[in-house]
Amino acid sequence: MTTDLSRFPIARQRPPRFPDRIQLYSLPTPNGVKVSILLEETGLPYEPHLVSFERQEQMAPEFLALNPNNKIPAIIDPNGPGGAPLALFESGAILLYLADKAGALLPTDAAARFEAIQWLMFQMSGIGPMFGQLGYFHKFAGKEIDDKRPLQRYVAESKRLLGVLDQRLQGRAWIMGDDYSIVDIATFPWVRNLVGFYGAGELVEIQRFPEVTRVLESFVSRPAVVRGLDIPKRA
Repeated sequence: MTTDLSRFPIARQRPPRFPDRIQLYSLPTPNGVKVSILLEETGLPYEPHLVSFERQEQMAPEFLALNPNNKIPAIIDPNGPGGAPLALFESGAILLYLADKAGALLPTDAAARFEAIQWLMFQMSGIGPMFGQLGYFHKFAGKEIDDKRPLQRYVAESKRLLGVLDQRLQGRAWIMGDDYSIVDIATFPWVRNLVGFYGAGELVEIQRFPEVTRVLESFVSRPAVVRGLDIPKRA
């Protein structure tokens, strides 16, 4: 039986080829690739749809009906809890949901699970927003601002966060220890973006954080990460 997703405006606008699969609406940004990487790591069946910022598709009423906060990524799972379709936005919430669905990449022990959620919140509340602001003031329109105090503030805070992460990784293969998890999937696309796309490695003195760079290298060498970093493909 084919799943009917027609109650979702975005599914009427973009009829899915595979309506029984998870529908991913995204763009290969640090937040977007969190979900594509997790889907590639777990093998959950999905269908990606590019949300073009150049065409302002995140502001279209069909997308806003899925995510009123007009951000990517967002998903529709046709086989959600109880068998009913479920729409979700916010990358951290999606990671938690999909890890539970797959039974992978999140500790099952209650204490370890909440420790993982703690570090996921560290990424969501700290690393993502701070690295993003640094990128704005270093690479984009913010670099034209004469007052350099905003940039200096985000550089200092990004260094502090990298120090916290570097200390956590000492003696550990991954953030949660021996086991790779959604915490790594959430965190390292942002580290990669900071030193790569934003070109801020020298600015934050990334060489001072050898544990971070060590684990970043391990992360980007994973085949599922390589695939997920390019999903959805840009038009």
